[in-house]
Amino acid sequence: MEPGKKRFLFGLLLVGCALSSYGQAPAASSDTLKISLPEAWRKAENYSRLVVIKKKATGISGEEIKDAKMERFPEVGVKGSVEKASNIPIYENGLFSKPTQHEVIHTLYRAGADFYLNLYNGNKLNLKIEEDKTLHQISLIQQDQAISDIRYKTATLYLDLQKSLIFRKLITEDIADQEKQLKEIKAFHSHGTVLKSDVLRAELDLSKRKMALVTIENDILIATQKLNIIIGEPDERMILPADISAQWDGHTDYEQYLAEAFQHSFPYHISEQETERSKIHLMQVKANIRPKLGMYGEFYYANPQIFLYPYNPYWYSLGVASLKGSFPLSALYHNVHKVRAAKLELEKEEELHKDTEDKLRQQVKEAFLRYKEALVQIQVAETNVAQAEENARIIKNTYFRGTSLITDLLDANVQVIQTRFELAAARIMAQNKYYLLQNITGTL
Repeated sequence: MEPGKKRFLFGLLLVGCALSSYGQAPAASSDTLKISLPEAWRKAENYSRLVVIKKKATGISGEEIKDAKMERFPEVGVKGSVEKASNIPIYENGLFSKPTQHEVIHTLYRAGADFYLNLYNGNKLNLKIEEDKTLHQISLIQQDQAISDIRYKTATLYLDLQKSLIFRKLITEDIADQEKQLKEIKAFHSHGTVLKSDVLRAELDLSKRKMALVTIENDILIATQKLNIIIGEPDERMILPADISAQWDGHTDYEQYLAEAFQHSFPYHISEQETERSKIHLMQVKANIRPKLGMYGEFYYANPQIFLYPYNPYWYSLGVASLKGSFPLSALYHNVHKVRAAKLELEKEEELHKDTEDKLRQQVKEAFLRYKEALVQIQVAETNVAQAEENARIIKNTYFRGTSLITDLLDANVQVIQTRFELAAARIMAQNKYYLLQNITGTL
């Protein structure tokens, strides 16, 4: 036997060994999970640590609003003390002479309560509450954004697994067709109609398809593990997508998507809230030069009575109520540059918001055009499949009539499986672009 043919047969043997381990589709088992995309979304949301972190952050900001509102209530405190006092030395003849000890009441008791109610502090408390509300709103938007991002990531992995499963089905069916065709070529060769080289080329072409099946099987395992990780399932669990029907909208135009983006886009509304926060910060800085007014009260019991003369060792009580007011004169010059910095910060946030708007328009436009492009690719791919199948049918008939070469036949068969792959990929890509467009507009 010629060396080239020996190497070829040896290669076929290796391919056969590989297929015995990898090429066959795994049988369905009790460890197979059939799941729809909405179900995968729910599992991913519940399992995602990032979503949990964002929910915790939202809870924290909500509690901070409640804490700021509690500052409207007066500050109330209780206090008490027990003191020991020494005699009072009286230096009648100067500091360097021996003093006369004046006896006093040595034990002093005091117990009471006090409160302070803020009546006006430059509206700082209300501004603090508004700032906390803004931060809470930002945390809510970030939480929704995290959910949308995890949904898009899950959808991408889900669609990748769908594509690999479709590819496996297509290549398996194609291998079965090529095996039938190989039998026909061998039968024609046995009758001397075709050459031995035609048989070898057909076998080589079939072995390439089987190696492609091995690659697709590995793609399925890789995509399955990635999807299992994101939805919190064991790595080795087989995932079977429950829905492979396409879902997309080919009627909504760019202006409608852009309007939805301005209404729901997460980065756009976060930027909007950051601008509002800068406005509040400017008002807080300006409030530094406003007066402060509050009500103060104190009531206590004490022993001995040393509030009025003559003193006596008896219990007494005293209550005091007052209004306290102050005005920070130094803030008139200390606050000048703080106000300027706050104004510049507001102007910066306004420019950032405009920049976010520009980027959003660009992202929506690009995603919309890519989505429409994917829909056109589906139509083109459908036409290509029909043409490739018809071409393969014609070439097959002419080949077995002896008017076409084996290379023409094999090329025609490759075009059929290639166009089928392209059609499946185009459908998956259109679905992916649709979810991407929804994610950008904030409606996923």
